[in-house]
This record gives sequence, C-alpha cells and structure tokens, in this order.
Amino acid sequence: MNDHKFAFIICTNDDLLLEESLHYIDHLAVPDGYGTELLTIKDAPCMTGGYNEAMLASDAKYKIYMHQDVFILNRYILQDLLSVFSGDPQIGMIGLVGAEKVAADGVMWHTHRTGNIYTCPPLAPHPPLSDYRYSPREGWEYVAMIDGFFMATCQDLPWNTEKLDGWDYYDVYQSMRFLAEGYRIAVPCQRHPWCVHDDNGLLNLFHYDRYRQIFMQDYRQFLGKTWEEVMAQFSRCTKKPSHK
Repeated sequence: MNDHKFAFIICTNDDLLLEESLHYIDHLAVPDGYGTELLTIKDAPCMTGGYNEAMLASDAKYKIYMHQDVFILNRYILQDLLSVFSGDPQIGMIGLVGAEKVAADGVMWHTHRTGNIYTCPPLAPHPPLSDYRYSPREGWEYVAMIDGFFMATCQDLPWNTEKLDGWDYYDVYQSMRFLAEGYRIAVPCQRHPWCVHDDNGLLNLFHYDRYRQIFMQDYRQFLGKTWEEVMAQFSRCTKKPSHK
C-alpha cells in the first residue's frame, strides 16, 4: 500500500461529463511528497462492481470514489482530507454530505444532514438545501452514513456486489460496513462547498426502493440509531467471550 498516493475512482458512461470532472481534478494542489492516479471504469455492470475492480487495481492508500458529474472546487481538498484522516486514526471514510442517524425508513434525506454542496435545485424526495445543517466550526462531524457522490477512504473494504447489482444504495451499505469494522465516518466543515454535484435532478426511484427494502431487512436493528449506537451495537455483536 502506497501511503503517499491518492486514487480518483470514477464509473463513467458520459465522456463529456468525465472530461469536465477531470478538468477540476487536474487543477488540484497535490501535497508535497504525494502522487495521484486516475482509474475510470467505462460502462461498469454496477457501481459496486466497478468500484471493487478499481480498488483492487490501485495500491493507493487514499481512494476517492466519486460520480462523473462531481466537480471539485476546493483546490486544497487533498490536504484537507489528510488533515481529517490524521486528526483521528479511527476515521476510515470521509464524505461531504452525511446523516447523523440511520434513517428510520432507510432514506438518508429523511433525517438530519450535515455537510455542504452546490447542486441543481433539489427535486422530491430530496430536501431543500435549507434543511441541511452547515456547521461554522472547524474540524469535522461524525455521521452514520454519507452520500455517494464523494466518498474518500483510507481503508480498503469490499463493496457489496452480492446484493447491490445496480446503481443505488452502495453508499449506505458501505457506510454500515465501515462502522461494523470499527471505523468512524466523518464529514468535514465546509464554510463554502468543496464540490458541485451537477446531477441534473434525474432520479430513478424504482430501483432505489428495491435496494432500500433489502437494506431495511438486513439492518432493521440499526434503523433510527446514531453512529455511536451503531458502532456500539456492532461491537457487542462481535465481541469474543472472555476466557478469564
């Protein structure tokens, strides 16, 4: 594992969007002593499959999984990510928008959110941006799950291809996987959004709801719980019996 390397990982099916996204990546300030690489997966069978393929192909410690329609505005985002990861060695993943709790109905947008983002005018069921909490303080907040438009990791955990064979819910499942393994998830303070997500307001909720039902069945005991409660419950489930 190369501790001084970032990998940008993008599943893509639109050359024009990818070209614009790469324009912003090419203009990022790279911390001294660090390198970057780009892995694009063209026409992947599913998001988790594409991400697993790229994860295994890269030796970078720091991997940034992002949508092809995300444009990074913060030129110093790589240094900022390093600051968060080094600020708490237990942090395994960073997002730019997150939810404090696992939503009771499994829909991330239906619980309190933190973070910051520029996006198109939100359409239902997404909440208006005024419903987000934008913390003015420095540092970061811990969350139970993060939005998949931008997910930065310092640990390689497999993406669930068995149950997620499409393009939805991979972010929620991966958040739960990190918490289950004892890693915290952070959303940094952003006085101004670090990214634009130009998703054009396109939603296909038919498939989303199918994966939501699967998630609610798999993790029903965690619905409505905070990240601390989720980690504590995972810890109790996996704790080995004492032999004293």
